[in-house]
Amino acid sequence: METTEDIRESTPLSDAWAALQAHADRGEPLEPDAYRLAFADPEFLLRRETRGIRFQLELLKPDLGLAAAGIHHTVVFYGGARFVAPEVAEQQLAIARAAGDAQALALAERALRTSRYYDQARAFARLVASYSLRQPQAEKLFICTGGGPGVMEAANRGADDVGVPSVGLNIALPHEQATNPYVSPHLAFKFHYFALRKMHFMMRAKALVAFPGGFGTLDELFEVLTLVQTRKAKPVPIVLFGHDYWNRLLNLELLVEEGAIAPEDLALYQIVDTPEAAWDAIRQFYGL
Repeated sequence: METTEDIRESTPLSDAWAALQAHADRGEPLEPDAYRLAFADPEFLLRRETRGIRFQLELLKPDLGLAAAGIHHTVVFYGGARFVAPEVAEQQLAIARAAGDAQALALAERALRTSRYYDQARAFARLVASYSLRQPQAEKLFICTGGGPGVMEAANRGADDVGVPSVGLNIALPHEQATNPYVSPHLAFKFHYFALRKMHFMMRAKALVAFPGGFGTLDELFEVLTLVQTRKAKPVPIVLFGHDYWNRLLNLELLVEEGAIAPEDLALYQIVDTPEAAWDAIRQFYGL
């Protein structure tokens, strides 16, 4: 018996997609083609004039994917991509010692010292994920990272330790950054535009935790501080991990002394030294 098509179902675009996929499978470059459907024409979509459309797509695709997965609230992790797990650092140290290379030995010893950031990020993420296991879907807090290595990997790994999905918002870089293996595959998104990626970090963030890191970490941290300071974003816990690191790096009291910020702006963030203290800061903010 014939049935009518469900009007709620999207019309398949199989013909256009199949033609596009066939070129990719054969390794054939696509040439500009006026007759190709616009949405299946990469040359058209990559023109300067269609940049606004690409902005919309990068905003919409992750938004729909996260909504479908029931991801409403996140704890966002910022931190260095170059910090390795303790077991990796120990292997590097053993290799350097065996080689007798003084420079390699110094780098390996530093890697072992900074691997504590990886361990602490993993432990903190495990605390957040364990809490979420006991909550209804609408109240769960999901780990969200930049999807790469280092602190990001550690945070996704901490969620994976207790079987809770986690989000990775990766970005295409000249030195290709692969998504770490602990991001849930259905929650692994890739961006071209830093601005759209930053929006997605903030859209669901109920807390932001900045571990030691480099330019990217500082960029993201100061953007968040500015958004909250100017009330473009609602106040959320902004937690910096590691007094030793941040006190050496930042002297924000200077901004108060020079009148560049208000004294109360220093209360926008707090610094902690343990995963438990970071979690307590979030729990106290929301009365969890």
